[in-house]
Amino acid sequence: MMVPLKVRRSRTAAHFCDHHVLEMLMPAPGPTTNAPPVNGIPPGRPFSWRFVTPLFVGSALNPINSSLIATALVPIAHGLGVSIGRTAALVTALYLASAIAQPTAGKAAEVFGPRRVFLAGIGLVIVGGLMGGAAHSLPTLLISRVLLGLGTSCAYPTAMLLIRRRAEDAGLDKPPGGVLGGLQIAGIATASLGLPLGGVLVAVLGWRSVFFINVPVALVALVTTLAWVPPDSRPDSRPDSPSDSRPDSPPDRSRRARDVAAGLDVIGIAGFAAAMIALLLFLFALPDARWYLLAISAVLWIALVLWELRARTPFLDLRLLAGNRALTSTYLRYGLVLFCAYVVLYGVTQWAQSVRGLSETEAGLLLLPMTLVSGLVISLVSRRNRVRGPVVAAALACLIGSAGVLLLSASGWIGWVVVVTLVFGVAMGTSGAGNQIALYDHAPAEQLGTASGLLRTFGYLGSIAASATTGIVFRIRVSDPGMHLIAWIMVGVGVVLVLTTLADRTLRTRPAP
Repeated sequence: MMVPLKVRRSRTAAHFCDHHVLEMLMPAPGPTTNAPPVNGIPPGRPFSWRFVTPLFVGSALNPINSSLIATALVPIAHGLGVSIGRTAALVTALYLASAIAQPTAGKAAEVFGPRRVFLAGIGLVIVGGLMGGAAHSLPTLLISRVLLGLGTSCAYPTAMLLIRRRAEDAGLDKPPGGVLGGLQIAGIATASLGLPLGGVLVAVLGWRSVFFINVPVALVALVTTLAWVPPDSRPDSRPDSPSDSRPDSPPDRSRRARDVAAGLDVIGIAGFAAAMIALLLFLFALPDARWYLLAISAVLWIALVLWELRARTPFLDLRLLAGNRALTSTYLRYGLVLFCAYVVLYGVTQWAQSVRGLSETEAGLLLLPMTLVSGLVISLVSRRNRVRGPVVAAALACLIGSAGVLLLSASGWIGWVVVVTLVFGVAMGTSGAGNQIALYDHAPAEQLGTASGLLRTFGYLGSIAASATTGIVFRIRVSDPGMHLIAWIMVGVGVVLVLTTLADRTLRTRPAP
């Protein structure tokens, strides 16, 4: 773990505030010396709680919103006078928007600056929260969920880019492991919090509160970002960046617009969005197989590949993915782990309600240990900045936890559900910490925003595949045999994950600083 520059502690009140959680994630300060600001960073720890607080808060909004809506679907249907089946589109809307927006926001951050994109995303969250809370029709709620998906997706890739640039400006090879670990806790471990939190909000304040709750949280992120995160002052390091222009040349708005479009690869983003929408709609429609959607998606993916191979600054750098096996393997590992974890979130929750007769709130509370354990594991593992050990542990935990699902039954001990969720908490924690360090190590510095967004997109593909799997198996009814069939599917995925992880030679070496 790298140690920040040795500087004297500032005598501001911030260093004496009692911020237990954030301080646990921060490394201890070094010996005190007199030192001027370095690259605009004031004396003290470059990754103080002030800098990381808005990044952590913003990054938690997307995973919480992905599950927050679950307990509000039935009340929304009753309140708006629509069928419960139609409200499922509210879940789909956020997944579609997030899967597309994560890498897009990362690309935009590389071109326009991460702080600007982060603030723009927070603005969308505020608008989406207010619109959803005041909505009186399902289409308005759908627009609200899309805005929430777009806005919350801006946080994680921009936070990764802000952290990397902060480390470089401070003269560090990489940020302290606790910083990346805290980002993973905010972005992954909080996912299952949405179920119990949504249940409490709906029970106490009504379904509109699951939208309104975004507004005060987003305002906190907005104010703290404006106050504590320095403005984007450094142009993108790529020579073809639209911000990389000569100061003595006259401004040419048309040329600048073309450069921005080329830097963003607007055509590539549009092609990626169209191909992803067709693929996700096919997955969401399962078990009703709409093969025409899959065919459309395949054609669009082929066209996207042909375009990206010719683009000057491709949105999806396919040559990089093909040549950077370590990065590609990171995406695949991450998606497979989240497939297994979200089968537990979706499948076991449905089983607990339908077979064991638990309420939605009770079923959600069963998942709290999974959240707590994953957060604790991330905090402990991320400090060591290791990759191979954590991802191997994640693969083994997925396999063991999947085998444990085979023991669930209507007459069995209900506490076994907690045991299974604890194992998957370990899997999510070790996977989140290890794969994020792998991403930071192997993604090119100038493409870290897009690479971070793609990591989240693969995670969404895993979660959507998990939802489709439970939907197919539980199509007729939720039962013990169905749960066991899902468990065998998970065991198969776990075996593949273990074998591919152990055979991955890129995990045995780390890139030189």
